[in-house]
Amino acid sequence: MLGYYLRLACKSFRRTPGLTALMVGAIAFGIAACIVTLTVYHTMSGNPIWWKNDVLYAATMDSWDPKSPFDSSHPKLPPDQLTYRDATYLFGSDIPRRKALFTLVGGALSGAPGQPIALSVNTEATTRDFFRMFDVPFEYGGPWSSEADRGPEPVIVLSRAENDRLFGGADSVGRTILWNNLSFRIVGVLDTWYPRPKFYNLTGGGSGDFGIPEAPFVPFRWSTVLHRGPAGAMDCWDSGPGSSYEQLLASTCVWITMWVELPGRAQRERFLEFMNAYWAQQRKQGRFQRPLNNHLWRVSQWLGIHDVVSGDSRLLLDLAFAFLAVCLINTIGVLLAKFLRGAAVSGVRRALGASRRQIFEQHLVEVALLALAGSGLGLLLGALGLQGVHAMYAKGYSDYGAAAHFDPRGVLWALALAAVTTVAAGLYPAWRIGRVSPAVYLKSQ
Repeated sequence: MLGYYLRLACKSFRRTPGLTALMVGAIAFGIAACIVTLTVYHTMSGNPIWWKNDVLYAATMDSWDPKSPFDSSHPKLPPDQLTYRDATYLFGSDIPRRKALFTLVGGALSGAPGQPIALSVNTEATTRDFFRMFDVPFEYGGPWSSEADRGPEPVIVLSRAENDRLFGGADSVGRTILWNNLSFRIVGVLDTWYPRPKFYNLTGGGSGDFGIPEAPFVPFRWSTVLHRGPAGAMDCWDSGPGSSYEQLLASTCVWITMWVELPGRAQRERFLEFMNAYWAQQRKQGRFQRPLNNHLWRVSQWLGIHDVVSGDSRLLLDLAFAFLAVCLINTIGVLLAKFLRGAAVSGVRRALGASRRQIFEQHLVEVALLALAGSGLGLLLGALGLQGVHAMYAKGYSDYGAAAHFDPRGVLWALALAAVTTVAAGLYPAWRIGRVSPAVYLKSQ
């Protein structure tokens, strides 16, 4: 029977090509709008390292101006970065399983074979645990050693894109390259790593919350050895960083991000007590004049306090689904008109012995074909829409383009929703035509 119903549906489409194209187009445009907004929203609201949500914590302390909060729109939140003095003291704790400090510094890569000009890069000055904490994959080699952190030794980790550009994608581990005109030994090359959003660093600067992670990576102490000031976000409230690098290290400026890995509740409580004891000690010395406000933020909390998903994104998502609803409502009206227009044929079939159920199934198959065609066209239009948003981002016209990548899960959700809602929308017209009495049409034939 299915084959018979399919033939009837195709004949129906040929009889009314205009109405068919109108319904397929309406469904497709509604689906495309949902695919674009749902994909962007899913990317922006997701936790890219959810499996470690309860063990990774961003550490913050309120060392800010006692007269005013760090962020007037969120007055209860402390600064999202630490001063050099506080960061290095907390880093000395042996409570965390792993711990990482990092800040962005400017740099240039040169000295690769056949490289005509230096490659300007934002470099992540960090500690070796950064890679293990955040499950950063390696294509070649691996992180540097603990001794390289303490040295610091002239070692460097390249991103895959940099290695492809400088060494043609070959295994470059063990080779040397110039970073800021100093010779560094390559110890590792990352595999593709693109967390969206860039959860570990949401403090501003660099490539943004949804940009490509900054690379290369060098041991954190090189930023202080070379007196490299931060290239990322830095906020000051007192006298500022001063004119010398030593004054920056001793200043009230916050410019270092710290994450710790605490596998259990006991370790988390111990480290928070460690932070509180340090706070009390510094308060006696005249610092930390604001109320106690130390925090260990889970990844999900960190994303939440930084408002990664803006109100505009939620509004666009609501508008997209409202647009899909309008398209489906219009499709219901057109389907009902189309089916009633062909009611005479259905009446003859009823008179020849077809049941109401068979009439209903026949028209439901037609609705399913419309949903399939609309979903296919909507998928194509959605892909083109994502490319358009990404192109607008590249030209600086949009803030969402970095998240506008083809997300299979988001697309599948949108397609499943569209297919189900379209078929559901066709239930009433299909049911309605099955309830029409065939006697009226038999008398007119």
